[in-house]
Amino acid sequence: MHKQEANPLTGKTVFITGGASGLGAALGQALAEAGANIVIGDIRRHLAEQGAEALRDHGVRAHSIGFDVGDPESCRHAVDAVVAEFGRLDVLVNNAGTDVTLPMEEMSNEDWQRVINTNLSGPFMLARHAAAYMRKAGHGHIINVASTAAKRAWPNASAYHASKWGLLGLSHAMHAELRPHAIKVTAVIAGGMRTPFLLDRFPDIDVATLQDPANVAQAIKSVLLLPPETVIAEITVLPMRESSWP
Repeated sequence: MHKQEANPLTGKTVFITGGASGLGAALGQALAEAGANIVIGDIRRHLAEQGAEALRDHGVRAHSIGFDVGDPESCRHAVDAVVAEFGRLDVLVNNAGTDVTLPMEEMSNEDWQRVINTNLSGPFMLARHAAAYMRKAGHGHIINVASTAAKRAWPNASAYHASKWGLLGLSHAMHAELRPHAIKVTAVIAGGMRTPFLLDRFPDIDVATLQDPANVAQAIKSVLLLPPETVIAEITVLPMRESSWP
């Protein structure tokens, strides 16, 4: 009888931004079940702590950090706090995101900047700080959650498209720059999911055309389970009934 190999995620530290709900919460659940220690970062601190408390039932360590990914100093402090708490940072998941659904002429400068800061500048700042620790450790993985909005466009989402197209390009730039340091970078093009991000803003959306965020979480988990010699730079995960995608 062959001896069962240990799960490669056991004992690793995973930092998930926007981890209190939607895909972030589903991913925290999937990775905690696989034995990873989870840090949930979210602008809603009380929800982050509730999520961390639930993950502790899996017998792993779970920690919460309340912070705004759009604030440069908060990003630095958050990454430092993860390393201080766990002594390591193996995986960063840039999942936090926001949108302002308005025509260009109605969007304020503040709205534009908030979307860009959250969806694009935040992932850059977090990855920059996380990569410094990962270089010293000799390994690491950064996951950037983009969207089909990084591949196509629709009206009244100019800031969102700009941020997600930018995030996809940034992710591939990170992939090229960090590979020599044994740090993997993966962009996740996620199609529509049954999460508050869509359902709260578009209550009339046909939920049958959306996918369970747990399915996308499983796809990300599979990427994290690949052997060290292989990296997936970009993965697209779509619901079978998404009608506006080829």
